Amino acid sequence: MTEHSPIVLDIAGTSLDADDRRRLQHPLVGGLILFARNWRDRAQLTALTAEIKALRPDVLVCVDHEGGRVQRFRSDGFTHLPPMRALGERWMLDAMSATDAATACGFVLASELRACGVDFSFTPVLDLDHGPSGVIGDRAFQRDARVATLLAKSLMHGLLLAGMGSCGKHFPGHGYVAADSHTEVPVDRRTLKAILADDARPYEWLSTSLASVMPAHVIYPKVDAQPAGFSVRWLQDILRGQLGFTGAIFSDDLSMQGATVAGTPTEAGIAALNAGCDLVLLCNQSLNGGAPLDALIDGLQAALEQGRWQADADGETRRLALLPQTAPLPWDELMHHAPYQRALDQLP
Repeated sequence: MTEHSPIVLDIAGTSLDADDRRRLQHPLVGGLILFARNWRDRAQLTALTAEIKALRPDVLVCVDHEGGRVQRFRSDGFTHLPPMRALGERWMLDAMSATDAATACGFVLASELRACGVDFSFTPVLDLDHGPSGVIGDRAFQRDARVATLLAKSLMHGLLLAGMGSCGKHFPGHGYVAADSHTEVPVDRRTLKAILADDARPYEWLSTSLASVMPAHVIYPKVDAQPAGFSVRWLQDILRGQLGFTGAIFSDDLSMQGATVAGTPTEAGIAALNAGCDLVLLCNQSLNGGAPLDALIDGLQAALEQGRWQADADGETRRLALLPQTAPLPWDELMHHAPYQRALDQLP
């Protein structure tokens, strides 16, 4: 059987318990996503990531760390990064200095995370700021797809300078609809032509530079009845076929309301993998014993044995490619690192 470790799960506390250790050693588990509840201070986070890596060196340790209101670690020396809209506003004053500030943001973000043993952040947001979306809002760079693309690319350059990959989200665009896919099932009724000409342009223009993409739990009924993350049409025909994307594809969180159209988390996980996702996330389910996580692991294992989804060697290669290829600078060294100090000065 081909090895493929597509599940990204979470843990309840600030250190691993016996259930966490057991799950992390399961061959289907390939990633772990951290939240604010997993943070006390830098020493604790660094010890936690070291414990994870001692158990499974190949596990991808991830976090949603974008800046603005989506930043899990905010104390004990972590820089408060601006929301991406601040970079879009800077662009309107001085486009070239905005690109340098974006690179600085990416470098600070990735350097600080990596100094604590975190491999990967789900950033940048490529959604366009159409206005009505509260869940996107100031997480978006700008309304103009060209500006969003160049600022995102500059931010990704900063991530890469610190040895971190990128994740463009939420393909093909979550910014047009007001509904929040965490709590409802958003529907975007535009045509494929309209979406490709506007919201999906950053994915086309970044097709060779994005390390990974996360599709939206949004239904685009003029393209497919399924949300993008469960759609062969969106992921294989359009993202991979038409736009030429070759990196990893993550599902968005299978516990979100927008994923329930695909069924239980296990059914949604199977649907996402069959649609073309390489990795599937199930977040905030470790609390109170984590029964939903075990249900997903057991369910995907049984479905694999029944042939309801196929392990994908290429998907596993794409997952492993997201792991940093360089050693991070330890925190104390980072604080005296001239490029890091310069990047701090350039933040908006």
